[in-house]
Amino acid sequence: MDFQPLHYIYIPSQTQNARTLLLLHGTGGDERDLLPIAQNLGKDYNILSIRGNVLENGMPRFFKRLGMGIFDEKDLEFRTREMIAFLRETSKKENFDVSKIIALGYSNGANIAGATLFMEPDFLDGAILFRPMQPFKNKLPLPNQKSTPILLTSGKNDPTVDPKATENYINLLKEAGFETAPFELNTSHNLTQQDIQIAAEWLDKHFV
Repeated sequence: MDFQPLHYIYIPSQTQNARTLLLLHGTGGDERDLLPIAQNLGKDYNILSIRGNVLENGMPRFFKRLGMGIFDEKDLEFRTREMIAFLRETSKKENFDVSKIIALGYSNGANIAGATLFMEPDFLDGAILFRPMQPFKNKLPLPNQKSTPILLTSGKNDPTVDPKATENYINLLKEAGFETAPFELNTSHNLTQQDIQIAAEWLDKHFV
């Protein structure tokens, strides 16, 4: 199977040599979904928002799943490689620095960002993972050489994500050399203003 291009929206920053926020939607979303969140995170970033290439009952996703919470790991691996190849190509076309990408993913989008951390641990400059799940059950992340900062926010009342599994995921990332900042919020799977506030403060701490 050949890699396919992804639909995207690109909004360049007026700041020279800006980092790029890569927006990755949840199941059923598209490239417009997370734009309002990005606008709350400062004007000093390019914005690249992409739409997943997989459809599940008409809903866009970034990779296939076999059931609720059960990933098609072979497809996840393929789609992660497809996304990384797309980002390298698009960085030339849109003229942004591919080494300065910060992923911001929600749910399904957080999970393909997490797969990128496992497979190409030094590719991303940072990652914001809202409501993530561990992408691969029996695969360890490759070692990260840069102490890449990772923000993870989980919902205390989230019915789709087991808190123990999240703890295990965070420990795997730590052991691989990532600098993790986990937050458990008093909410469910939905995103809240608190998620956005935490993300804004985390970005200011690490990237300003």
